[in-house]
Amino acid sequence: MMSTTVSLQQKVLSENDRRAADIRRTLAEKRIFAINLVSSPGSGKTRLLERTLVALKDSLRMSVIVGDVQTENDADRLKRAGGRAVHPIVTGGACHLDATMVARALEHVNLDRVDVLFIENVGNLVCPASYDLGEDLKAVLISTTEGDDKPLKYPAMFRRSSIMILNKIDLLGMSDFDLDRVKANALRINGRLEIFDVSSTRGDGLEAWYRWLSGRVRAKRDG
Repeated sequence: MMSTTVSLQQKVLSENDRRAADIRRTLAEKRIFAINLVSSPGSGKTRLLERTLVALKDSLRMSVIVGDVQTENDADRLKRAGGRAVHPIVTGGACHLDATMVARALEHVNLDRVDVLFIENVGNLVCPASYDLGEDLKAVLISTTEGDDKPLKYPAMFRRSSIMILNKIDLLGMSDFDLDRVKANALRINGRLEIFDVSSTRGDGLEAWYRWLSGRVRAKRDG
């Protein structure tokens, strides 16, 4: 039974990687920068995207694929924030998005009118780590309302991410969350992580995030 289970999982991941490679090739041809945003539930992914859509709407053409287990609530929020190309994926219980789901959503996206593609993954730091979605990079987001040992508990996600966004810094001091400790823990797992301290509610640190994102989009567009 164990060998059958492992074999099936390898087959699933192999097929996923094939579809992800197709997505990556298509996005590269269109010079679209794609970012896979992952976090635990409630860390603030959707709020960060709301602020980003509003702040950069005049300079970047943004499309968002939004994964959720049962509802389209997050997608509806992003549409209200001004998102013109928001595409929900309801997984029906699955704890992650996969490349097939993303490929189907992209069939409804006019890629000639997109500079950056955000993929808001299902709230989970375990399953999404194993699934390539054809993105340029993964960004892991955690908040100061969580434990500062998150990187040690979920090392695969932090190892496979390129940036870490520390959200809700306006709430520092409300718990024993230690900003220096969480950064040290994350860098122990992945010493190449770029780290952003932000408050998606109050706005702290968002300008640095916007500059970084705009720079990466320009670099992809200019080849």
